[in-house]
Amino acid sequence: QVQLVQSGGGLVQAGGSLRLSCAASKRTFSDYTMAWFRQAPENEREFVAVISWSGEYTSYADSVKGRFTISRDNAKNTLYLQMNSLKPEDTAVYYCAADRDGIWTIRLHEYDYWGQGTQVTVSS
Repeated sequence: QVQLVQSGGGLVQAGGSLRLSCAASKRTFSDYTMAWFRQAPENEREFVAVISWSGEYTSYADSVKGRFTISRDNAKNTLYLQMNSLKPEDTAVYYCAADRDGIWTIRLHEYDYWGQGTQVTVSS
């Protein structure tokens, strides 16, 4: 079993920046495809960004492309999401997720492990 512990988030004004972190409990973190998802009130959980096990490949939802950056440090077993130019519509609970088979996917149900979630609120 892998534990993903998230940190970061909070309240920020529109146009501001935040960085989320997700620390994994196992060294096998470097084998996992990692992703960020988010869920706004009364909405379904949606894909935000994904990164390959090596960090070489990334992909983003159109809504965050050019503003958010996903990255990872395999030496520290940690995933990051740098969020810039934040908008009120980015307000949501953000979740990190791990695919233990290293499969490249943006499908929510294919991820095996999830962080506890962290609230991001962007005020206008």
